[in-house]
Amino acid sequence: MFNKKKKEEEPIIENNMDEQEIVTESTENSEKTVEEPVIELSVEEKLKLENSSLNDKYLRLFAEFDNYKRRTQKERIELLQTASKDVVVSLLPVLDDFERALKATENTTDVNAIREGVMLIQTKLSSILSNKGLKPIESLHTAFDTDLHEAITNIPATSDKLKGKVVDELEKGYTLNDKVIRFAKVVVGA
Repeated sequence: MFNKKKKEEEPIIENNMDEQEIVTESTENSEKTVEEPVIELSVEEKLKLENSSLNDKYLRLFAEFDNYKRRTQKERIELLQTASKDVVVSLLPVLDDFERALKATENTTDVNAIREGVMLIQTKLSSILSNKGLKPIESLHTAFDTDLHEAITNIPATSDKLKGKVVDELEKGYTLNDKVIRFAKVVVGA
């Protein structure tokens, strides 16, 4: 009998161990799945993510460029406004001189004094404008040049030396920083 009990107990112990091992294995397996979550994206999903990332970069770059354009346009407008301001401020003394000359003509009868005053004002104006880069085009007795001159009419030349040259200047031409801003209106000898 004693032997029978041992035999009966043995299988029970074995069954208990088996159950414990199984429980332990299942716990280990469940822990492994929790520790290593593997999320795999399909090729299509990867491409969508990359596309949205590139689209975001493009939109940011486009916005930055648009801001750059607006900023430079604003700076150009401000530059043009301040450039004209500089010229006007430099011409104000000439305007003051003309006002003084007009007041002086009310009380004087001497034409020579008025003439000298006007010549001084013209000299002052010419020097201010030449400091800003304005230069007159010398045209008389020079060869006719379509880049500098505008022919009003042709007249017969009195000598062979004057053929194709400027005989008379009706309106002076000017360059500003070596660029023609007004062509000289001239009469050409034919």
